[in-house]
Parts: sequence; C-alpha cells; structure tokens
Amino acid sequence: MLVTSTVAGSVVYPPGGKFGPRIQPDIQLVMLYTGEMSVSIDGREIHAQPGHVVILLPGHEEQFVFSKTEDTWHRWIAVHVPEFDEEARESLRLLPECLPLTEDMNRLTDLILRLQRDTSASDPLLLQLGLAALHLYPVESKRVMQQREKHPAIYSALSWIQEHYAEDVALKDMAASANVSPEHLVRLFKQYELTTPFQYLWSYRINKAVELLNNTGLTITEIASRCGFKTSHHFARQLKEATGRTASEIRQLSWSGLRKA
Repeated sequence: MLVTSTVAGSVVYPPGGKFGPRIQPDIQLVMLYTGEMSVSIDGREIHAQPGHVVILLPGHEEQFVFSKTEDTWHRWIAVHVPEFDEEARESLRLLPECLPLTEDMNRLTDLILRLQRDTSASDPLLLQLGLAALHLYPVESKRVMQQREKHPAIYSALSWIQEHYAEDVALKDMAASANVSPEHLVRLFKQYELTTPFQYLWSYRINKAVELLNNTGLTITEIASRCGFKTSHHFARQLKEATGRTASEIRQLSWSGLRKA
C-alpha cells in the first residue's frame, strides 16, 4: 500500500458543533476523547462514545454532528493512499468501523503530532508512521474479536500475569485479579487456553527469559531472577524442558545470527 502523506490533528468543538458534508479523501482514524460524535456516511450513521476510534474510508460523503451539551474533543490521523488494489479495498471494508481506543494508538498519534511540527506530510518517517497506523487498526480489531470470544476473567488474569510474572505468584492472587475463585479460574483456563494458570505463567516466564537471552547482555543468573525463577538451576531445568536448549546455546545461536525465524 503506497502512502503519499500523513497528517494528524486535534480539535475541540463547542456544544452543538457540526462539520461537513465533505467527501473523504483519505483513510482517516478519528479518536474521540470527550463529548460524543455521530458520523453520517452516505446517509448511514455511526455513533461513537469517548474512548473509541472510528475508521473512515475514502470516496464517501461524511457529515459530523457533535454533542449538544458539552465540548467534544477528538484527534485524527489522515493517511492518503492514491490507489487501492481490490484486495486492500476489501480488507479495509471488512474492518469494524469503531473500536475501543488503545494506548498504542494514542502514542502513535502523539508521535505524529509531535514530528509533523518540524516536517512535511510527505516526510518518509511520517509516511511510515501513517502506514503503521493503518496496520495497527486491524491488529486492534483482531484483539477485540478475540476478547469477545473468551470469558472476561481470562483477560483480567492474563493481564495480571504479564505484569506480575517476575514476582512470587500464588493461584489465589491470579484468581483475585480476575474476581473469580481459584477453582473457577483453573476451569476457565482449561476451557479457553487449554492449559492451567500456572502452566501459562511458566510458559510466559520462559518466553520473557528467551527474549532477554536474545536481546541483552544480562547474566543468566540475573535473567532467571528477573523472570521469576527462584534459582539458576530451576531456570536451567525449565528452559531445557521447554526449548530443548540451554541458556548458553540459545544466546550463542541468537548472537551468531543462526537463530531460526
């Protein structure tokens, strides 16, 4: 997909604000923070609440109507793509038109806003960031769909594990983070993750350890400690069982450029 310009912006509309009608020239991601926003697209209406992002596609007539009772603040990233092949057009058309707004999208918007102060919309770095925004939206869409398919307690527990994996973790702590009993959490993990909470935890610790082995010069003892292993011996045994290799072998393969993709 060829991107020829990327522009971001931020605006606050007073109560009763309106914008349009206009023909959308870009792929535009509109992020709503306060107030409310209704977008009429070729006569079909999308209603967005704060904390959501809307994707708008080129060639359609749009009209915006904002909250009648309070200020509406939104930001946007507009990415211009002169030509679409049919596959790209269809993949965009199939995306959800509105998603929860994530911190990743916020940070990307912050970065584009900051960089564009000193450069043009066609600067290569801004073009790459615009392309990154277009790739991020489908990723977030997939994540939302996956979350809808699982029990909410699973996502609470997974998030908690990913924040606390380096600590001395007990099953009751994981369950409390998900607001379910330990027994119920075990049942949910077996149903949705095909594993147990502790098996997931140890797998996550191993993955983080391998990441540190590949990308840092930390000692094996330090990596073991940072990833929640009580001793280097325990780490070595778990790593060998999970990967078939020792920590030294993993590091040597990575640093020599022989690690498999």
